[in-house]
Amino acid sequence: QLLEPVCHQLFELYRSSEVRLKRFTLQFLPELIWVYLRLTASRDRQSNGCIEALLLGIYNLEIADKDGNNKVLSFTIPSLSKPSIYHEPSTIGSMALTEGALCQHDLIRVVYSDLHPQRETFTAQNRFEVLSFLMLCYNSAIVYMPASSYQSLCGMGSRLCVSGFPRQHEKRWKEHCGRVVLDPDFMVQLLTGVYYTIYNGQWDLGQEVLEDIIYRAQLELYSQPLLVANAMKNSLPFDAPDASQEGQKVLKVEVTPTVPRISRTAITTASIRRHRWRRE
Repeated sequence: QLLEPVCHQLFELYRSSEVRLKRFTLQFLPELIWVYLRLTASRDRQSNGCIEALLLGIYNLEIADKDGNNKVLSFTIPSLSKPSIYHEPSTIGSMALTEGALCQHDLIRVVYSDLHPQRETFTAQNRFEVLSFLMLCYNSAIVYMPASSYQSLCGMGSRLCVSGFPRQHEKRWKEHCGRVVLDPDFMVQLLTGVYYTIYNGQWDLGQEVLEDIIYRAQLELYSQPLLVANAMKNSLPFDAPDASQEGQKVLKVEVTPTVPRISRTAITTASIRRHRWRRE
């Protein structure tokens, strides 16, 4: 009785022009996806209708711009001739050649999500196309999500990957569910979110779901999520990162000064002259 009005309210919040209201709805996306896939696996269509409508509504809003045209998600590779917090232009070989080569060419635009058609209903063919795109939207705003959403993401990943397999009996869950069909592209998007949660307060849960994803990828022989998950596992530090301070992000970047600085102890022509004058 409560599910339908809650889904309706979440959709109304998401289609508003306020960004914070959209993020409020997005924080529940992992739990909504888990409930939807669990009910789909159990063939409970009656209870699944409002969640399906909410997920499709968010998807159709995200694939189109304000004018109703389908949008392409892309980013532009920045020019190395301009300073940034990651590099200093003067340290990149021949500056004249670098600037001349880059200024004569347009900036490279990389598309990471092509055009997506509008969907009116879920089918077996388009289900994970929609869900993978929704996870992409969640990952793009994951930095704004609360800790409860990170825990929900990890819980969703573990349940989806081990439900219906012997590994689920090792979990302390109140109830066990049947096997849920998964898609390799969806698992890669799931790994993207898990990677962020591992370094931002969910060290134990993140590692647990990472092992569960590897377990499922091995059983399904999914090469892409298996490659990504093993790369993540092998790059993890031995101990948990220090995230004791509230609001502190573990992944830090040291800002590089944009203006080259000369060390105080550097030997210059003026210092040599002063040294000679003192000796004389």
